Order: sequence, then structure tokens, then C-alpha cells
Amino acid sequence: MSIVTRRSSPGFWLSILTGVISAGMALAVATLVAATSSTLRSPVLDIGDRFIEVTPGWLKDLAISLFDTNDKIALLVGIGLVILLFAGLVGWLAMNVRLWVGVAAMALFGLIGIGAAVAGGGGPVVALPSLVGALSGILLLVWLHRCWYESDPNSQAANSESRRQLLRGLGAGALGMGVLGSAGMFLGRRFDISSTLASASLPPVGAPLAPVPGGAGLSVTGLSPFVTPNADFYRIDTALSIPQVRPEDFMLTIRGMVDREINLSYEDLLGRTQVESDITMTCVSNEVGGRLVGNARWQGVRLAELLKEAGLDPRADQVVGRSYDGYTCGFPVAVAMDGRDALLALGMNGEPLPLEHGYPLRLIVAGLYGYVSATKWLREIEITTFDAFDHYWVSRGWAAEAPIKTSSRIDTPGSFEQVPVGDGVIAGVAWAQTRGIDRVEVRIDDGEWREAEMGLEVNNTTWRQWKLAWNVTAGRHDLTVRAVDGSGELQTEDRARPMPDGATGWHSVVVMGVDT
Repeated sequence: MSIVTRRSSPGFWLSILTGVISAGMALAVATLVAATSSTLRSPVLDIGDRFIEVTPGWLKDLAISLFDTNDKIALLVGIGLVILLFAGLVGWLAMNVRLWVGVAAMALFGLIGIGAAVAGGGGPVVALPSLVGALSGILLLVWLHRCWYESDPNSQAANSESRRQLLRGLGAGALGMGVLGSAGMFLGRRFDISSTLASASLPPVGAPLAPVPGGAGLSVTGLSPFVTPNADFYRIDTALSIPQVRPEDFMLTIRGMVDREINLSYEDLLGRTQVESDITMTCVSNEVGGRLVGNARWQGVRLAELLKEAGLDPRADQVVGRSYDGYTCGFPVAVAMDGRDALLALGMNGEPLPLEHGYPLRLIVAGLYGYVSATKWLREIEITTFDAFDHYWVSRGWAAEAPIKTSSRIDTPGSFEQVPVGDGVIAGVAWAQTRGIDRVEVRIDDGEWREAEMGLEVNNTTWRQWKLAWNVTAGRHDLTVRAVDGSGELQTEDRARPMPDGATGWHSVVVMGVDT
């Protein structure tokens, strides 16, 4: 009687590779399916969005402090690593335990993607990429399993033949994954509106602002420019993929506690009286001395004018902005109507809004941190109350109202920089939007506070540059800056983290004076 032996497993790394290529095929097919419609998305993006939605405020603060504006890249890399590890586990289970166990794990992978897609809204159809992708991954996993186990285990050459079959299968799977994934990425480009934006232009401004006066910018190497170039402007938002809203598909709705609902197309907004305003924006996640702040000349339509046309219910106290990607901001009605610069912005530094900064339309409200006011890819404004609605970050522990705090920063010299002995300069920026900056003071080591030379104040909603000459001596030096705003209030020394309503404290750097 012959004894039938069971085929030995292909080993650890081939098992892992089997799972990775099967999961890769699932993602490639999902990407291809998603590319068939602008309403469908990759499971990676859906999962990432759901992760961001449930992220507590403290974790968001930590992510930005660690990764700065690369927080989304870090999240996608993290999701990719988790998928890679899970895929390896799927392969090991299928090839070393039971095929059905690996298939079940792959199905779970698909169900997570389906759940993430459906939770984002859009109906059952949004589950198609994850569903079809998971089925494709399962089919490849089963086929690769057969490549190893279908030969006669009693044959002396069985292991060698199985290895050859499995390697051929893995190669074919990898090739198919690459072709289908590339096809999906190529087809998905037709929804990219970058070419539309490249040919877009802004209408003339009714009363253009004068050019920024030369005295607003101080000539110091290493000092941030008075106007931040669009390409260098910080970007902090919750969008893993930038909404692609064509101008012809755009519609802004103003509704809620108003006398009449207003609907405005992109052309309607371009046809209204255009205004310009120089406004410095600040992210609430900006740490003391951080770089999540920038200054630009914005163009658009005054928010107050549209709210007056809609007719405000006197009981309303909150303006809520909703984005095309579902994000919400909220700020007091009184702020929108108190005469400060609050714009439905169409342009930034003389150009149509860049995609990553909210094209075709965003909100800009001077004096408020971006998380309560600066809705990008704006599609709706709802007039409501704070009691009736908590916007995105309020429900995650951040403050409902967030006026920007008086802050200052040393740009140069940088922390731990070696500074040549002799004539030196300390320089930076300070901001207190809607109050302006009256003066900046600098302390070197334990010396007296010295008043810095100030750049010209353009208005009370932009930052001001400052500089201080000093005689650099050899050795360590501690440099500290503080500002006094236009109301005469001294910037607080008390240190506080960004959560829940913005960081506070004096910025200090340590430098070394060296002989050259």
C-alpha cells in the first residue's frame, strides 16, 4: 500500500510574497474600477479618510507636530505598511494553515474597504472598487495556492516543480498587478482638473490694493518673505485626495436660518464685485516657533454682503462652511458681520486658488485659526447656532471659538546654528490678526529686553517683520522673542500646547558664536 504524503509548504518568504502579490492585485483592480467614475475611490483613500474622521484631537496635534505638512504622506505610508503586513499574514495563513483561512482574511480585507467606502456616503455603488478588488485578490490567492499544491507530492521532483510553478504564478500576478494598477492610475487622470486650472484667470478687482510697500519687507537673509509664495504656503487639512471640482459643476448654496436660500455658480461669483485683502493665516496646530503660518493677498467676494442678501435670522450665531469632501468649519456670525476681512476667496497672490488651497472656492476669515474658518473646496454655507451643530474639530475636543493669539517667531539665526563672531542680526515675524503688532522685543541671554526694528505695518491682519542687530561673541547664546499687539497686550510667556485653541509662549533658540 502506497503512503500519500502532504505537500510541504513553500516556506516563509514565498508564502509572504503570495499574500503580498494577491493583496496588490486586489488594490490594482480596485484602482482600475475606481477610475471608471469620479464618484468612486481607492480603498486606501476611503480607509484613510475614515481613520482621519475618528482621529482624536490630541493624536492629530501629535501627527502634525511630528510630520508637519507631511502628515498625510505619513498616514498613507502607515496604511501601506499595515496593508503589507496584513497581506503577508494572508499569504502565510493560506499556504501554511488552510486555504480557506487565507481567503477569509482576504475577504475581511475587502469588507474593511467596503465599510469605509459606504461610511463615507454615496450609496452602495461606492463599495464596487473594494468588492471587485477583494474578489480579484481571492481568485489570485487560490490560483497561487494551486500552483504549489497541485503537483504529485510523492514525486521526487515535486518540490522543485511546485516552486517553479509558484514562481511563474507570482511573476504573472506581479505583471498583471502592475498593468492593471498602471491602467487605473492612467484612467484616473481624466478627472484631474489641473489643466483647467492652468488656463483659468481671475476677473479684475473693483478697487485694487496698492502693491505691498517696500518697507514691509526687511532685507535679512533667512527671514520669511512678507508675502508667502503659493508653492510655499503651508497646507493642513483632512483631505487625503484633493477634491476635483470643475467650475461648470460648482454650486455654492447659502441656507439655514436665512430669509431666502441663495445658489451661486462659479460664474456668478466671478461676476460679483471683487475685493482684495492681505491676510496672514495661522493653523491652530502651529507650535511656538512653528512654520504653519503664511501671508497672502486674497481675492474674492465679501461674505457679509452675501449674508445680508440671504437675510440672517437674529437668533443665528454660527456660520458653518461645508466642503466638497465633507469637512466642516464653524465660526460666529458676529465675526462675519463686524467689518473685518471675511472673504469667499477665488484667488491667491494674483492667481486662481491652487487646488491644494481650495480651488474653486474657500473661506478666509481674518483673525481666526483655520480650523474654525478656512473651509477649502467650499460648497455650502449654513447659518445655524452653536447649540445646534458642532463642526468637525469641535466634536474632537477643540474649542468652538478660536481667535488667533499674539505670537512671534525667530527665523534667523536658526536653533543650534553656528553664528560668526562680530556683527550679527536676529530677525523674524510676529502676528496678531485684527489687532496688529505694535512692537517686538528680543532678549539675548539674561540681558535686558531690547526693542527690535519693525517692518512697515501693511494692515492689522498681516504679520510684521522685525530685526535686531547684535554683537555676537563666542560661546552659547539664548535668544528669546516676544511681541506686544496693537491693543497694548504683551504676548504671554505661559507655555501651552496647540490643543484646544492654539499654542502660547515665547519662542527661544540656542545658537553658538564661533570664530571664523
